[in-house]
Amino acid sequence: MPLRLILMRHAKSSWGNANLSDFDRPLNTRGYESAAALGIWLRQEILSPKVALVSPSLRTIQTFEGLQLSIEPKLIAGLYHASSFQMMHILSTATAQSVLMIGHNPGIADFASSLVNRPVSHDRFRAYPTGATLVVDFDREKWSDITPNSGEVFSFVTPRSLTS
Repeated sequence: MPLRLILMRHAKSSWGNANLSDFDRPLNTRGYESAAALGIWLRQEILSPKVALVSPSLRTIQTFEGLQLSIEPKLIAGLYHASSFQMMHILSTATAQSVLMIGHNPGIADFASSLVNRPVSHDRFRAYPTGATLVVDFDREKWSDITPNSGEVFSFVTPRSLTS
């Protein structure tokens, strides 16, 4: 059975309180709605990750909570504004067959692009907007065997495409 990565950028966050640090910014109303829509989509598509690797920022935690999955997140400090290289290193330590990773741009967009074996035809893929989610499969036995350009795209969605 192939390995499956569900790579998600956090949902839309609020810039309403200038006194908050970037780390402490919460989701805005649209972000909460997007996270819920993504959770419904994951369940409808029977995409059930066995582990969730989540940046410890407030907006990534709230995104995960909005998905309403039946697993507990593993908060990984190194995912906060991680580079593509850092994300690959963190993923290489995973042991579950299906992994959800929630992080931030620009690293997550770079990481997504580096994983796939052919360009994704969606017009928003390169920008990787808030809530963007790539589902990619790898014909490998363990995550440490993943190499760039080795992933087969299963799906790519944005919250806007789920709610329009």
